Amino acid sequence: MGEKREDLCRYRLEKAEKCLSSAKLLVYSEDYCGAANRSYYAIFHCIRSLLALEGVDFSKHSGVMAYFQKNYVKSGIFGKEYSNILTEAFQIRSDSDYDDYYMISKEEVEIQIENAQMFFDGIKKYVDGIIN
Repeated sequence: MGEKREDLCRYRLEKAEKCLSSAKLLVYSEDYCGAANRSYYAIFHCIRSLLALEGVDFSKHSGVMAYFQKNYVKSGIFGKEYSNILTEAFQIRSDSDYDDYYMISKEEVEIQIENAQMFFDGIKKYVDGIIN
């Protein structure tokens, strides 16, 4: 595995961690749709960190998600709960970004953030096991 791939992987994990921090700040300021958006992007950047290690990337979110589902969930590297978290976060992010009448509660977005944190922790542990 190349040093550039590892560096890109780490960079994307840092980006994911910043998104998580932003989500927590947005909840505090009562911007729940913004928090949902940032929690989804934390998950998205986690997945892209894995793709960086393989030298793979996609121009669309659907490609990133499908690759993760096939190569990491169906293969058993990550449990089905990762698939569920990803799917739900994507749906909520889409609804909150594009549906004018969508409202997410503080409680719902706090669950999203907890799920994103669990996702991040699992991906980081996996990456640390490969790189270190």
